[in-house]
Amino acid sequence: MSEARVRPGRFEEFRDVILDAVREFPLLHPGLVDHEVLVAPPDGLIYVSRWRSEEDLVRYAGENWRDQPVVLPGEEEYLVAPLQVRHFTIAPLT
Repeated sequence: MSEARVRPGRFEEFRDVILDAVREFPLLHPGLVDHEVLVAPPDGLIYVSRWRSEEDLVRYAGENWRDQPVVLPGEEEYLVAPLQVRHFTIAPLT
């Protein structure tokens, strides 16, 4: 997941840019199982993606996927700070 903190007055525009950009991701990136955009106006947006395997994630995000978020062109102009990236795995409930 990557978390964005958006500049005042830029939230709706940023949300629309992100939604337009990721809409086709499942078709463009084999191995992307599911994704969603979570919004917390007025300044919070989280992109969550679920991948079939670590190899698929590396193909999308590169070798530094653990530490460096994927940033879309021009995205920085909307943000008050760099994207924060975190990775999770599923813990079995049994």
